This record gives sequence, C-alpha cells and structure tokens, in this order.
Amino acid sequence: MIVNPIQRRTTRKIRVGSVYVGGDAPISIQSMTNTETCDVEATVAQIQRCADAGADIMRVSVPSMEAAEAFGEIRKRVQVPLVADIHFDYKIALKVADMGADCLRINPGNIGSEAKIREVVAAARHHDISMRIGVNAGSLEKDIQKKYGEPTGQALLESAMRHIDILDRLNFHEFKVSVKASNVFLTMDAYRLLSQQIDNPLHLGVTEAGIYRTGSVKSAIALGGLLMEGIGDTMRISLAAEPEEEVKIGFDILKSLSLRSNGINFIACPSCSRQEFNVISVMQALEERLEDIRTPMDVSVIGCKVNGPGEAKEADIGVVGASPRSLVYRNGEKSHLIDTNQLVDEIETMVRQRVLELEEAKSKEIIRSSS
Repeated sequence: MIVNPIQRRTTRKIRVGSVYVGGDAPISIQSMTNTETCDVEATVAQIQRCADAGADIMRVSVPSMEAAEAFGEIRKRVQVPLVADIHFDYKIALKVADMGADCLRINPGNIGSEAKIREVVAAARHHDISMRIGVNAGSLEKDIQKKYGEPTGQALLESAMRHIDILDRLNFHEFKVSVKASNVFLTMDAYRLLSQQIDNPLHLGVTEAGIYRTGSVKSAIALGGLLMEGIGDTMRISLAAEPEEEVKIGFDILKSLSLRSNGINFIACPSCSRQEFNVISVMQALEERLEDIRTPMDVSVIGCKVNGPGEAKEADIGVVGASPRSLVYRNGEKSHLIDTNQLVDEIETMVRQRVLELEEAKSKEIIRSSS
C-alpha cells in the first residue's frame, strides 16, 4: 500500500464555530449560498442540502442590515457553522457578530477607519469568533493595481499583508486568509508566496473558476497542486453550479489525495468493448442511489476480468464483470457470484449492509474503550 507522502504545512489552529481550521485539524470543505439572504426559507434549505453533502462550513453574503436580521434567523435554524460575508459597512459586521456568526469574512482595509476596524475586532473578541481576510485578483486596491499593472502573485501577497498588518497591530490573530484568482498559475503563485510569510491557516480557492466541468478541472489542478505541497487548511470550489456540487467536488479532490474520506470512493473502468455490462449506466445509477452514504468505503466496479480482480482485491467491495454472473470480492477475498443484470440493486444492498457492519463495529469499539 502506498503511504500518503503529503506533509502539511504547520499552521495556527483557529475555530469557526464547532469546526477547527489549521494545525492538525482535517482540511475542511466550505461552500457559499447563492440565494437571497433575506429569503430565509430558501437559504436554510440550501444550507441543509450542502450540509447533507458533507459541508463543514457555509458562507452567507450579508450586504445589508435587513440581510443581517435574516442571517440571525438562519443561524437559529441550521447546525453547520456560518461565515458572514461583509464588505464596506462595519456596522453590518457588528450586527452579525451579535446575531451568532461563527466567522466574519472581511477585508479590514475596506471597512473604513482604524477606529471602525477596532470595533469589529472588539466584537470578534467579545463573541470569540474568527475572521477571514479574502483577497481577490479582480478587486485589488487601486494603488496596487497601478504599481503592478496587472494581478500578480506578488500583488495579491502585498494586498493580503496590508490587511494582515492591521489585525497584527490590533493583536488579533484568530484569522485565516485567502488570495484567490481565476487563473490557475496566479492562484498557486500567490498561495505559495503567502505560505512563506505567515503561519495563519490558508483558505484555498480558485475564484470565478467557471461552470461545473471546467471549474472543477481548474480547481482540481490548482488546489490539488497546493495540497500536495502541504499548503491549505480549508477550501471552497467556486463553481457556476449548485453549491452542494462544490462540496462534492471538494471532497473528491481530498479523497483523491487521501487527505480526507467522505462517503464512497468509486473505482470504475472507463469501459471498452471487453465490458460485460454497461459500466457507465451502472455507475451513474450507483452514484445517485448511494449519494447519502458518508461512511468511507472503496467500491470497485470493473467491466471485465482483465483489471477487475486486481482492483477488487484492494477494495472493500469489488465486482469483476462477467456474463451472465459477475464475481464479487469482499475485503480482498472472493465472495460470491451475482446476476449481472441485477448489479445496481445487488451492489447497493452490499454497500448498505457494509455500512451497518462498520457502524456496529465502531459502536462496539466505543463501548469497549469507555469501559
């Protein structure tokens, strides 16, 4: 078995509600609502869908005092930690801090005078909540734009350090930082530079990455590359898609790097003329049916016996395609034959049974450890 060679960068650990970010905490997955925040019902429903997909943290835009009031009601109705996204008006930051925000996403430099920033920091201290400094290539300060001519890694770093210096002067260190761009190379360069300057946790993301497919690819390249270098403590996949899809892609990236498990890791062949069943339709059906599973598990579904046995031996449940019956492996050992025409139903049944077995074993271990 190949051991994960990734050595994560040592960072300060902060807290976003019940979720720790940085240090030895698991890399957390975030998404952001795209509903009108004042539409409490729609926003709560969307947050719940993301939480069901595994989101650790959710961000909500709060552009007005009316939205801040709605944020307070949303906070009461969901369990997942909420980050309030605020620009320009420091009074909104003070309001959502009172309303139960778990983190304030601000840029200290655009909140106003240092007196206003002091008030926001004082509110964060009083409520024991963290902050996120968010720097984007598309909204750099005018003097930095003029200095560099175009967004560069160094330009994003200078902007970030400008905001960080404000919080440092106020002796506030419970914050994380993002330096996002829509360009893969610019994003990676900025995060590499910033990781050498501070020990605060870094929030990874490719901003405005694009539609579902292209945005997922860009994010996987940039964030996957940074994560392999040990950079990154929390992340959001920014897609022009439903936010729960961002959560799923985020976990897929972490699962591929063995950094986190959440649900089933499917191993499936791309299909060819050797396949004994329609691999594509079987996998589409399985992904849809088993979307609710959160127990980590490897399931291998291979359409023929060329690579099937080798992959099946490494999985919790493996299927080697044949006709009329396919061979099932459990925990690396041959188990039984199943009707190839009933693959989806049979595999779903086996997976759900395996989940029950794992949960029962976990419960017994907890009882044994506490006795």
